[in-house]
Amino acid sequence: MGEVERFMQIKTTQLHEILNLVTEFMVKYSFNILGAVIILVLGFWIATQVAALFARFLGKKGFDATISHFGASVVKFIILFFAVIMALDKLGITMTPFVAALSGAAFGASFAFQGPLMNYGAGLTIILTRPFVIGDTITVVDCSGVVEEINLAQTILKAEDGIKITIPNKHVVGEVLYNSKKFKMVDQKVNIAYSEDPGQSVKVILRVLDAHADIARDPLPQVGIAQFGDSGIQIGMRYWVPTEKYFQIMYAANMAVFNALKEARIAMPFPQLEVRMINKV
Repeated sequence: MGEVERFMQIKTTQLHEILNLVTEFMVKYSFNILGAVIILVLGFWIATQVAALFARFLGKKGFDATISHFGASVVKFIILFFAVIMALDKLGITMTPFVAALSGAAFGASFAFQGPLMNYGAGLTIILTRPFVIGDTITVVDCSGVVEEINLAQTILKAEDGIKITIPNKHVVGEVLYNSKKFKMVDQKVNIAYSEDPGQSVKVILRVLDAHADIARDPLPQVGIAQFGDSGIQIGMRYWVPTEKYFQIMYAANMAVFNALKEARIAMPFPQLEVRMINKV
């Protein structure tokens, strides 16, 4: 028998042995594998349905969206965890070696994942203490926007121009946090001439702001003398608007104030520089 025939015979024998092992495994464990798959599929479906029901239950009881989402996530995780244990048991795999292996791996990985773990701890603190909830307007680490989502790892804001800002939770907890709920304050100034009556100007501006439907009434707009400038009196305007319409309302209010002052014949000066030439002989 040549080398080629001997090689082919060895390979054929190995192939038969592999096929026999696969056949024996499928005959012996096929029902177990099918049962484990069914358990996982049913477990995922049940976890999703129960989590949704629990979230609706919390919503009806008056809990905010942050707590409802977190509670639903915890319920879903618990159900999936038990489904995985049942599926592994169906395959004849015990959890004891895995627990020991995971414990060792967790100890070693704890040094590499200190950042994510800090985010998770901070996220849990935010969810439990609730310094802000979904829909609030917050300013933190020089970022401002409406809270759109709160996860264990991160908080997602939506800025006035539609940009999404993702902030790791470890940068939220422990920082100075401004929470203005659903509104954001507009702080503007307009100059009037020293020859004009500031009281009349304040009344005109207040009428404009009161007439705008989107400007908040609680707290009421504040208008008064903010500063005495070089070329005129600065009238300050402070009012609250919905964060998502911040620029839209501010621009519209500025235009309305300009037109109202112009219609009332109140002069708005511009900076002037007077230069005197002294001729020395």
